[in-house]
Amino acid sequence: MSNAAVILKKGEGRTIKAGGMWVFDNEIDRISGSFENGDTVEVHDFDGYFMGYGFINTKSKITVRMMSRRKENPVTEELIERRVRAAWDYRKWTVDTACCRLVFGEADFLPGMVIDKFSDVLVVESLALGIDRWKPVILDKLVKVLAEDGIEIRGIYERSDAKVRENEGMERWKGFIGAPFETKVEIMENGVKYIVDVEDGQKTGFFLDQKNNRAAIQKLCGGKRVLDCFTHTGSFALNAGMAGAASVLGIDASMTGIRQAEENARLNHLEDRVKFMCADVFDLLPELEEKGEKFDVVILDPPAFTKSRGSVKNAVKGYREINMRGLKLVEEGGFLATCSCSHFMEPELFAKTIREAAKSAHRRLRQVEFRTQAPDHPILWAADESYYLKFYIFQVCGEL
Repeated sequence: MSNAAVILKKGEGRTIKAGGMWVFDNEIDRISGSFENGDTVEVHDFDGYFMGYGFINTKSKITVRMMSRRKENPVTEELIERRVRAAWDYRKWTVDTACCRLVFGEADFLPGMVIDKFSDVLVVESLALGIDRWKPVILDKLVKVLAEDGIEIRGIYERSDAKVRENEGMERWKGFIGAPFETKVEIMENGVKYIVDVEDGQKTGFFLDQKNNRAAIQKLCGGKRVLDCFTHTGSFALNAGMAGAASVLGIDASMTGIRQAEENARLNHLEDRVKFMCADVFDLLPELEEKGEKFDVVILDPPAFTKSRGSVKNAVKGYREINMRGLKLVEEGGFLATCSCSHFMEPELFAKTIREAAKSAHRRLRQVEFRTQAPDHPILWAADESYYLKFYIFQVCGEL
């Protein structure tokens, strides 16, 4: 730990006082003492009041990521172990831990660190310089805590290859931590088997945050004709197939994803009813509409259309377009499942956009339910950035 202290400007620090985890560069008056980026520093209010300890990085607009609020609670190995134990205990209470997110950054008070568990393999994503220095300790403590519950980890793979690392002045990197192992891992979720490619799959290899939402669509799909857009490796499509759908068509622009989805369909003996097509969803949906195609259930699970506030306006156009096109393909009385995984697409704006899409499509919607990310991706109310996934199920109502 350095001897440096970050002193905030007068009138700043309100989010920190409310439990927030980030100090931005424009909130800082000055920094006293010597430090290296990545060090732990003290954070003080303008009048000298101690506000906590955090990791500093002057290369990032998020200059300090908070770790502790109490003077007597500095950042040590003991603190890291308490955080790791708390994160694991929370998962045991709330989710199926066979495959789950074990550490979710700020929401688990380990800012910038993400760790997923796929059966007996861990995948780690380190996105901030300060937490990266503690990565070996975090992983050691996590392996130790899991072993106490009889869970032996056979391998760890790092997927710190996200572009956001460059904002921290860090290189993008991926590779084994420890001994190499087979990186295609078989998992089971909601009774569905998948092959997860932790080396070359998107992000950490599989999107665990939709676990409960995938289960929620099963009750709608028995005997139905289902269209799954942006299927990735087939997760919603396979849940529909396992629920007894008469037919399922999954669409994705990535041929790599489609090949993996087809392998997953064979793994679950669903290849006769669950088919996949490599195509651009924005191009294909108008073609299906022109042909007069209709589906009982349409699922829209697009990638984030915006990753910054500056591009929200264009994202709204994308979400409006895709929902309008999807709604036109739903049979009267059928269902639309639609979501946004962008933090910057705020819930009220997403709801407004769907309403506008329904109006353009001349469809009347009845909300079945609103959901968000699975509990292993907890939402810390003091840290807005931890809330990102919005998921609706609607029935498309006609006149009786």
